[in-house]
Amino acid sequence: MTGLPTSVLRPSLLKVAGHPWFRRLATQTTPGRAVALRFVAGETLEEAMTVARDLDRGRVTAMLDHLGENVATLIQADTARDDYLSALAAIGRAPMLDCAVSIKLTQLGLDASVDDCLTRVWPVLEAAAETSTVVMIDMESHPYVDGTLEVLRRACDRFPKTGICLQAYLKRTAQDIFDLPPGVRVRLVKGAYLEPPDLVYTAKDEVNRRWAELFTTLLARGHPIDAATHDPRLVEGVRRMVDPLEAGWSRVEFQMLYGVRRDLQAQLARQGYPIRVYVPYGTEWYPYLTRRLAERPANMWFFFSNLVRRG
Repeated sequence: MTGLPTSVLRPSLLKVAGHPWFRRLATQTTPGRAVALRFVAGETLEEAMTVARDLDRGRVTAMLDHLGENVATLIQADTARDDYLSALAAIGRAPMLDCAVSIKLTQLGLDASVDDCLTRVWPVLEAAAETSTVVMIDMESHPYVDGTLEVLRRACDRFPKTGICLQAYLKRTAQDIFDLPPGVRVRLVKGAYLEPPDLVYTAKDEVNRRWAELFTTLLARGHPIDAATHDPRLVEGVRRMVDPLEAGWSRVEFQMLYGVRRDLQAQLARQGYPIRVYVPYGTEWYPYLTRRLAERPANMWFFFSNLVRRG
């Protein structure tokens, strides 16, 4: 499973994960759902908040991510807006928890237009401002990058605590960072969508190299950064770069995904480093699961081996 590079395996793994029989296995069988939910906090906001409280006991903060994307109607976009507002209300009722919120713009009407999307983003940002909650705009596949960055620029004019996710494997990101609003918070990830090969770096070593270069540039330009990686070498590189800086850890934190490298999450927390875990929840969890399984062959192996153990 691990003898081939991820750039070769990912398309095949995504095809397997997209096959109807695999979807039925993951979503309609008890063992399949049990294993899948290692990567998802649950289907309800209450389950996500329970995970956030559990993380807090281990000195780890949370970012809630209500799953779903590419809604078919603006009525569905209104429902997604209300779901985000419910999450922010729950955070407001738990002031001792450090929770941020991640939003997906195609869930809020971006396929219709930027303006339609913004009419649903504004109430979310207004509610977040009432409790000083950070809202991070997720980055989706490449056709949505320009629209997402436009929403960010317009949002930051009114709500400076809005941040953005950038993907290191997209070739355009090296230029996009120079067009960001000054001082905007950036969640730097490698990227998990299956993109045309001419738009992305596909070799793992090259993506790692680009991630490190982008982190260095963002740090030099004064951006707060969420260093979203599970790679121990990149984690060590971030530590070496930030440790010597005065108050460096006031604007840099590690971020990892729920259910991935829990050992490394706990280790960093014990050592006193700021670490936040991305906590996905909701009924639309299957597309998210497929990306998690495909981005690391070890995740797919984990899925199948645990299915065997659970019968």
